[in-house]
Amino acid sequence: MSIISSPLADAERKVTGAALQDTLVDLLDLSLVAKQAHWNIYGPRFRPLHQQLDEVVTVARDYADQVAERAAALGISPDGRAGSIATGSSLPGFEAGWIADGAAVKALVRAFSVLIDRVRARIETTGQSDPVTQDLLIGLTAQLEKQSWMFQAENGS
Repeated sequence: MSIISSPLADAERKVTGAALQDTLVDLLDLSLVAKQAHWNIYGPRFRPLHQQLDEVVTVARDYADQVAERAAALGISPDGRAGSIATGSSLPGFEAGWIADGAAVKALVRAFSVLIDRVRARIETTGQSDPVTQDLLIGLTAQLEKQSWMFQAENGS
């Protein structure tokens, strides 16, 4: 039951809600991964990567808020609790401790690859259930692909 009425029929709301919730936990995890790298990176490229990682955090957090608010607008309660992130995120794990600049870049390239593939699949899923959510996911994908490109260029791969 929801206290917010939804403009979507139950079946569309269910499909859209799953896409939004999955995207929310992935984005929150991405923001945490990027901050973990930001705090623990070392090496000759420390300074520019340190700053670039903050850009990733900003994009991830801004879009997480938009995704959560879209869910709420549809009568779907967003769940960004730590436990939900830990069990629901599709991103590859990120090791604790210090991380060399090159290893951090490779980890972010992997994370972006997984996330972009998943969000593109959600774009397909929401095409029929809710074009407004699909549009939000398309904009998100453009930003994720931009960040991915920058890390790939940094890595030379």
